[in-house]
Amino acid sequence: MKKALKILGIVILLLIITIISIPFLFKGTIQDKVRYLVNEHVNAKVDFANVDISLLRSFPNASVVIDELSVINYAPFEGDTLAYSKKIALDMSINELFKDASEAISVQKIIIDEALIAVKTDSIGNSNIDITKSDNVTPEDPIETENEDGFTFALEHYEINNSRILYQDDVSKMLLEMTGLNHTGDGSVSGDNVILNTNTITEASFGLDDTKYLNKNKLQLDAKIELDLKNQRYTFRENKGLINRLPLEFTGFVQLFEKYTEVDLSFKTPTSDFKNFLAVIPETYAKNLDGVQTSGDFSIAGVVKGKSDDTHIPTMDISIVSHNASFKYPDLPKAVKNINIDTKIKNETGLVDDTYVNIGNLTFKIDQDSFAAKGYLKNLTKNMIIDMALKGTLNLANLNQAYPLQLEEQLNGILNADIKTHFDMLSLEKEQYQNVKSSGTASISNFTYASEELPNEISINKANVSFNPGTISLDELQVTTGKSDLAAKGTITNLMGFLFAKQDLKGNFDVNSNVFAVSDFMVSEEESEGQTTDTEATNEEETMKIPSFLDATLNFDSKKVLYDNLVLENAKGTVKIKDETAYLQNVTSNIFDGGIAFNGNVSTKSETPTFDMALDLSKIDIVKSFENLELVKGLAPIAKALTGNLTTQINLNGKLNDNLTPVLTSLKGKALAEILNAQVRTGKTPLLSKLDNQLNFVELDKLNLKDIKTNLSFDDGKINVKPFNFDVQGIKITAGGSHSFDQSMDYNLTLDVPAKYLGSEVGSLMSQLNEKEANSVTVGLPVGISGNFTNPKINLNTGQAVKQLTQQIVNKQKAKVKDELVGKGQKAITDLLGGTKKKKDSTKTDSPNNTEDALKNTAKSILGGILGSKKKKKDSTKSKN
Repeated sequence: MKKALKILGIVILLLIITIISIPFLFKGTIQDKVRYLVNEHVNAKVDFANVDISLLRSFPNASVVIDELSVINYAPFEGDTLAYSKKIALDMSINELFKDASEAISVQKIIIDEALIAVKTDSIGNSNIDITKSDNVTPEDPIETENEDGFTFALEHYEINNSRILYQDDVSKMLLEMTGLNHTGDGSVSGDNVILNTNTITEASFGLDDTKYLNKNKLQLDAKIELDLKNQRYTFRENKGLINRLPLEFTGFVQLFEKYTEVDLSFKTPTSDFKNFLAVIPETYAKNLDGVQTSGDFSIAGVVKGKSDDTHIPTMDISIVSHNASFKYPDLPKAVKNINIDTKIKNETGLVDDTYVNIGNLTFKIDQDSFAAKGYLKNLTKNMIIDMALKGTLNLANLNQAYPLQLEEQLNGILNADIKTHFDMLSLEKEQYQNVKSSGTASISNFTYASEELPNEISINKANVSFNPGTISLDELQVTTGKSDLAAKGTITNLMGFLFAKQDLKGNFDVNSNVFAVSDFMVSEEESEGQTTDTEATNEEETMKIPSFLDATLNFDSKKVLYDNLVLENAKGTVKIKDETAYLQNVTSNIFDGGIAFNGNVSTKSETPTFDMALDLSKIDIVKSFENLELVKGLAPIAKALTGNLTTQINLNGKLNDNLTPVLTSLKGKALAEILNAQVRTGKTPLLSKLDNQLNFVELDKLNLKDIKTNLSFDDGKINVKPFNFDVQGIKITAGGSHSFDQSMDYNLTLDVPAKYLGSEVGSLMSQLNEKEANSVTVGLPVGISGNFTNPKINLNTGQAVKQLTQQIVNKQKAKVKDELVGKGQKAITDLLGGTKKKKDSTKTDSPNNTEDALKNTAKSILGGILGSKKKKKDSTKSKN
C-alpha cells in the first residue's frame, strides 16, 4: 500500500511538473508558428508583445494568449494600422503543441479583446488588405490544395469584445464604422453543416457620398445561421434585429458561386404599431417612448432577390408606409396628426443605375398648420435626378410643443413655402444652373433665435424668397439684432448647389442699415488656461471668422457703423467675400470730423488673420484720431500733443488680432502724412515738455504748424521718418529718425537758430560782427532725441553749433579782407599809374615817400585781417584823411 501511494505521488508530481514545464517547452513552437505564418504569407509589419501558454486556464485544453498583436501596412498605406488586438486567446488540444511550425494547428475556441480592424481603399482603388505575398507558382508547378499551413478552426465558441471595425472606400465615398462591437457565437457541427447561434450589439455609422444615413445608431441582432460549407450557402433562420428600437425580422439565404453571389432575403417589421416609426429615430432625439399615445400604422417590408456580380445587383422592392397616423408625448401640449408616408425603394432590372426612390405622399399636421411633400430620386449612383414639391405652413413655435427637440432657446416665427424644383447633380457640379427648374415662393416672418453662442437675439421680421429657373431672388429681408438693423435684397445663383453639391453660396446683395454694430455679429469664445479655481480668471476673447462657404458681393450703405470704439458715418462701398477673404472696394465714410476712403482685403483663412489695406484719411481731427486709433498712437505718438487737422495716405499690411484689430508689431508699409493746421500742447507729452525747457529761445506752446508733410515707412515694429522741414517762429527745423511701437526712439533735429540765441557761449565770437550781422547770422543747432516717449533724453550739441559759428565768422572775415584788399589795391594801382588826380590840399604837398607809406599800411591792414590780427584803435588825435 505504501509503495502504491509512493508511486501515485511520484506520478502526480510528474504530472504537475509536466503541466508547469510544457508551456515553457512549447512556447517557442507557437511563436515560431506565428512568425512562420507572417514571413510566408504577409507583406506587412506584424508584431506582438508576448505569447503565453497555459495548461491550467482551459484544462484539459491548452490555452495560448497573444498580447498586443498589430499589423501595420507598408506603402501605399505606410504606417496605417490594418489590425490590432489587445489580446487574442486560443484554446486547442494539447496535441497541437507538438506539431512542427509548418503544420496546421486546429483551434476550438477564440476570444478577441479590444480589436481594431480598419479596411481602406484609396481614390485609385488600392486596398490596404492586399497584403498577401504572391505564391510565384509557375505553370509547371503543381498546386497543392490540401494540408495548407497555418491555423484551422473547428470552433465551438468565439467572442469579439469591445472592438471597432472601420470600412472606408474613397472610390465609392462609402464609410461604415461599428464601435463598441460585442459579438459571440456558439457552433454545432453536423457533417458539412455548421449551425451558429450568434448575438451582436454595436453602434453603427454609415455614410455615402458625404450623406450620413446612420450616426451611432444602436444595432442588435440575434441570428441563427446555418453554414453549408460544401455548397457555400449561408441560411438565416429565426433572426431578430433592432435598429435603434425598430424591430425587424428577416429570413433567406446568401450563396457564393465562382462568378456571382445569389441573394434571396426578405424582411419586415413584426408589428404595424406607429411606435415603430419613432423607434427609428435615435434615442437622443426621440426620448423615452413610454406613455407616447399613437394611432395609425407604420410598417417596413422588403425583398432583395437576385444575382450580384460586376454588372448586376439583386432586384429590390422596399416599402415604407404609414396611414393617417398620429403621436403625442405625454408631457407635451400638442400632437402631430394626419401623418401619411408612402415611400418605395425599387430596382426592377438588376442594374444599379435603375434604382430609384419614390415619395408618393408625405404629410403631417400640427394644430392648423399642415405640410406636404412628394417627389422622386432617380439614377442614384451616377447623375442623380431630384424632383420635389413642398407646400405648407409651419408655426415654428409648435415644433418643440409637439416633439421633444433639444433646443437651448425657443423657436418662433411662421414659415410658408410653396416650392417645386427639378435638377440633376451633374448640372449643379458644373454650375449649369439653366438646367435647374425651380418655381414658387417661401417666406418667414417674426422669427427669433437666441443662443449662448450669439451675443444677441436675432430677429427676422420679414424674409421673402422667390424661386426662379436658375436663380433665387431674395425679394426682402429685414433683420435686427442688438444695436444693428439690416435690410437686404439680391440674388442667389446656386442655392441647390450649396445645399446638395457642397458648393460655396454665390450671390449679389444690396444691404442697407441705419446702425451696424460689428460686435453684434462676433462670437465669444471662452478659453480657460489649465484647471480653473475660484481665484482663476477665464479669458474671454471675441473672434470673428469670415464664412468659408460664401462667394458673394455685398453693396452696402450704412448711416452708422460701430466698430470697437470707432463710429463711421455714411459708410458706403462694396465687399466681395470669397475663400474666407473680404475684399473691400471703394469704401468711403466720415470719421473724426473728416473723411476716410480705403481699398484692400481682410483674410481669416489662416490661423492668424491678415490684412492688406490702402487708407486715405482726409482732414481728420488729430485729437479724436489719436484717442481712438491705436494705429495713430503707434505711428505718431507725438500727435498726442497736437490739436488740429491731419491728412494722410497709408499703405500697410500685417497680422490681425482675434477681434480683427492690427497687431502693430507686424505692420509693414508706408505713409504720407500732412498736418494741415495744428497747435502744440507741450504739457501733453514728456518729450515736448522737456524739449521746451531746454530750448528757451522757442515757445513751443505758441507754435502753429501748417502744411507740414512727411514720409514714413514701417517694418517689423519700427517706424522710419524721412527728414522733413518746417518753420517755427522764423526758425527752420529739419527732423528725421525712427521709433518703435514699444515707444523707444532715435531722432535727430537740426534747428537753424539765430546765433545770438546761443548766449554767452558765443559772446566773444559775436563781438567780431557788427550789429546788423549779429542779428542776421544763423547757425545749425543739432539736437539728438533718444530714450522713449515717456522718458526722453535730449542732447543739445551746442559745441557743434559754436564750431559752425566760428567757421562762419572766419569765412566772413576772409571775404571782408578780400574785398578790402581788392578795393585798396585797385586804388593804389590807379594812383600809381596816374589815374584820376585828387585835388591837392592847399596846406600839404605829396611826395614819393608818402605814397610808398600808404601802400605799406594798406598791405599790413589786409594781411592783418587775413591772419586774424586785432584791429588797431584809431588815434583820436589824428584827423581823418
